[in-house]
Amino acid sequence: MPNYRRADVQGGTSFFTVVTFQRQAFLCDEPVRTAFRNGIARIRKTHPFRIDGWVLLPDHLHCLWTLPPDDADFGLRWSMIKRFVTRHCKADPAPK
Repeated sequence: MPNYRRADVQGGTSFFTVVTFQRQAFLCDEPVRTAFRNGIARIRKTHPFRIDGWVLLPDHLHCLWTLPPDDADFGLRWSMIKRFVTRHCKADPAPK
């Protein structure tokens, strides 16, 4: 098992790449894009962060976030966003 290291920098800026399960190409579908926008807006109300850049491709995304000065928990935010999108899209893990 890989030994990943995570940055624990409060107020830090981080680069993320997120890939869909089995690289399924659905992230650019309208319901998924809408769920991402709505989920991010909701999560930012209680767990703020700044989006410095975002690239959305069919099977993965890249983004840059900056967290508040007293916070380093980007993992919680990603967990909440992924959960929101999955619930609102009722994602089917079977390949198309």
